[in-house]
Amino acid sequence: MPTDSAKGPSGTLPRRAHLPAHGARHDVPTAPVLDIVIPVHNEEKDLPPSVRRLHDHLTRTFPYRFRVTIADNASTDRTPQVGAGLAARLPDVRYVRLEEKGRGRALRAVWSASDAPVLAYMDVDLSTDLNALLPLVAPLISGHSDLAIGSRLTRSSRVVRGGKREFVSRAYNLILRGSLHARFSDAQCGFKALRADVAGELLPLVEDTGWFFDTEMLVLAERAGLRIHEVPVDWVDDPDSSVHIVKTAAEDLKGVWRVGRALAVGALPLDRLARPFGDDPRDRRVPGVPGGLARQLIGFCAVGALSTLFYLLLYTGFRTFTGAQAANALALLVSAVANTAANRRLTFGVRGPARAVRHQAQGLVVFAVGLALTSGSLAALDAAADDAAHGTELAVLVVANLAATVLRFLLLRAWVFPDRRAPVAPRARPQSPDGLESLAAPKTPRSPR
Repeated sequence: MPTDSAKGPSGTLPRRAHLPAHGARHDVPTAPVLDIVIPVHNEEKDLPPSVRRLHDHLTRTFPYRFRVTIADNASTDRTPQVGAGLAARLPDVRYVRLEEKGRGRALRAVWSASDAPVLAYMDVDLSTDLNALLPLVAPLISGHSDLAIGSRLTRSSRVVRGGKREFVSRAYNLILRGSLHARFSDAQCGFKALRADVAGELLPLVEDTGWFFDTEMLVLAERAGLRIHEVPVDWVDDPDSSVHIVKTAAEDLKGVWRVGRALAVGALPLDRLARPFGDDPRDRRVPGVPGGLARQLIGFCAVGALSTLFYLLLYTGFRTFTGAQAANALALLVSAVANTAANRRLTFGVRGPARAVRHQAQGLVVFAVGLALTSGSLAALDAAADDAAHGTELAVLVVANLAATVLRFLLLRAWVFPDRRAPVAPRARPQSPDGLESLAAPKTPRSPR
């Protein structure tokens, strides 16, 4: 699998931004906003009507400059002549020839060399209704999302296809959810798009060159924390599809195993994409709103579980030569010191000797609160039963510690280790010359070509 050596030139992705509106006019010689790739292999029959239909739809409805790229991966029929002829006759259509077969290889080659800020692809049969194209790429143009996929498996999708393909598709997505914990609904729909800045960092990590390319890209993007937008589509099965279901399924399962193993051993450098943009609201400091609660809760629970086990072992040891109250106090004192030191470093990220003595003193106050709760529970047990069993004592102490744990976390977070970092003001949104926020590019009317 690729490692950090595949790291892109920037190291992290740039801040999301709405694409400029100057690309909307077709009489201005600028780079296209959208580059749609149609990967083909021996498609001399279906290629001409599909490209003409797509080109006509984009010319009539798409408000930005576009390009349609025919990516021919090692066709052996007349596809090269047909593709070159379409590129010569239709404006904004180009033909690219690759001498090696593989849909993923074709997409990687064209996307990596494209000058368009939004990249997309669709299957040559155009099974997906083209009215979903603008909803697919709009979140990428606006800066809201990083990738977008068409889904045939959402409730609002309208799909016409045979039972065999329906079963295979749903079974495959269940496998992805169970093995790779994927949350997107449809990995195999040939209708996807992503931003070029995202592609520059993500594609070097994708190893597959065939049909598993889509799935691997989506899984890595999701694990890296990128935002994936799903669009319900209308989809009609192509009965003449050349895809070999059994062979493709076998290759996909091999890819699932490979990616799952790489994720399990940490072989993929996804950490550099975990916070890809500078406008993530979770990275902002807002006065009065403490940050990092989820991470602190996880750390506190882990430390607390180990501390509770340590405490129970200490209590059992001390109880062999002293009474219940003394054993409880000694066990709490020793475990409290260790608990404060562990939470200081692991939960709240405080390092170095500064204020360490003060933190331990405050931790002892928190310990006193826990002592009062647990001692009170033991006193209540003694009042209820003169000679309670050791197991009963432990059960009462566990319940009392659970109650004390909640109060302990609140005191540690708000009093012992408060977040004293200065708040960072949110980024200002770009404004247009008239002072209004630039939220969407206007659609520029144009005459048909």
